[in-house]
Amino acid sequence: MLDDTVKKMEDAIRRLDALKGQDRTELLSLLSALKSEVGRLSETHEEHAHSIASLADMAAHEATRQDKSPALMKHSVEGLALSSEGFEVSHPKLVGIVNEICTMLARIGI
Repeated sequence: MLDDTVKKMEDAIRRLDALKGQDRTELLSLLSALKSEVGRLSETHEEHAHSIASLADMAAHEATRQDKSPALMKHSVEGLALSSEGFEVSHPKLVGIVNEICTMLARIGI
């Protein structure tokens, strides 16, 4: 499930014309790190890991839609950020990666 979700997100990001070289590379790198951290999380908190992966997929989908909806994009990014709350102590790297993805999507206007 997680591998399929991340692959879908990576494919969508690669197809997105508005995303330029360095931003594309950085976002793909963050997704790779997210996959690793969610994999670790799934060993102890499977439902939370599934939620984070699903919300990351939703954010990537909204970011790469042809007809973008700012409201849906905002909602999906906020949901992704909320999904990692509570893991600051036990999984600080995961929370950092999720925050970086959210910040990057907001910065590049996706």
